[in-house]
Amino acid sequence: QVQLVQSGGGLVQPGGSLRLSCAASGSIFSIYAMGWYRQAPGKQRELVASIPYGGSTKYADSVKGRFTISRDNAKNTVYLQMNSLRPEDTAVYYCNIDLRTYTSDYVEDFWGQGTQVTVSS
Repeated sequence: QVQLVQSGGGLVQPGGSLRLSCAASGSIFSIYAMGWYRQAPGKQRELVASIPYGGSTKYADSVKGRFTISRDNAKNTVYLQMNSLRPEDTAVYYCNIDLRTYTSDYVEDFWGQGTQVTVSS
């Protein structure tokens, strides 16, 4: 009923930039918080950035000043602009969206398929 499709990512040199996108589609009644997580090999998945429907954005300390999260509510899409990338940013990045469908009374948690970001020279 609901699909999250991620795009962007890839291989970039240290200091470079990438932009990730995540578009939600399907039987969506309302979208609430949107966010990005990442998981590096051998590590737990961690929150990178989040953006509520209204309110302040939140960032992991390790990405503050380098990453920017934004959303386009008309397109049901969340973005992550990543600048000044470092090798330690290498991970699989996942989008996460809290939303209600037309067939549910509850807010549910949906995940994108994940996209690899590799920062290496």
